[in-house]
Amino acid sequence: MGLDAIIELRGIRRHYVMGPTTVRAVDGVSLDIHAGEFVAIIGPSGSGKTSLMNIIGCLDTPTEGSYRIAGEPVEGLSRGRLAEIRNRAIGFIFQNFNLLPRLDALENVELPLVYAGISKRERKARALSMLAKVGLEGREGHLPAELSGGQRQRVAIARALAGSPAVLLADEPTGALDTRTGAEIMEMFHALNAEGSTIILVTHDMGVARQARRVVHILDGGVVADEIPGGAA
Repeated sequence: MGLDAIIELRGIRRHYVMGPTTVRAVDGVSLDIHAGEFVAIIGPSGSGKTSLMNIIGCLDTPTEGSYRIAGEPVEGLSRGRLAEIRNRAIGFIFQNFNLLPRLDALENVELPLVYAGISKRERKARALSMLAKVGLEGREGHLPAELSGGQRQRVAIARALAGSPAVLLADEPTGALDTRTGAEIMEMFHALNAEGSTIILVTHDMGVARQARRVVHILDGGVVADEIPGGAA
């Protein structure tokens, strides 16, 4: 396994049986992602990138192969144990933000800390700190409907950061934003990566992918290219 690899995938397959047909959504992926990397996983619709993301995010388990996150093997674990690893090791950022509409920004950021059993005082302090980090100091009492799309995505990023995860996993994080706001969110990812955050960004947009430091191309369930934009593949 790779030295200092946060994500270690070996021979990962995810096949779905649909009547007489077997869909090979992920078909033999081996991949290391190291601490501090900023990696984009890109592919067209149906390429297998979402199925791979679900495995990396412990939302699904592989049909075959081995997967370690932060050195811990996760294939074959129970749903409950997978949920524990998910909550501890991965911060999720989604295209549509996935904020609870009746909770204000502070409460949305606190939510994963509630599940983690963090005390009320520490939850509030950590959530306020994360909101300030993403430029939303003073907005903690606003409901999602009172925030712009970019601000909602910043709340989602603050929520993902609150638990100090090993990996930030972003699924089309600029997909619901206009070009200018999307660029601001990408600038934030660059700043977080510069501070040491490990970021995996899943996208179909090459313009977004090439802003990462490494681009992994997925097609027909497999890795077809692994390159450094502007450098050697």
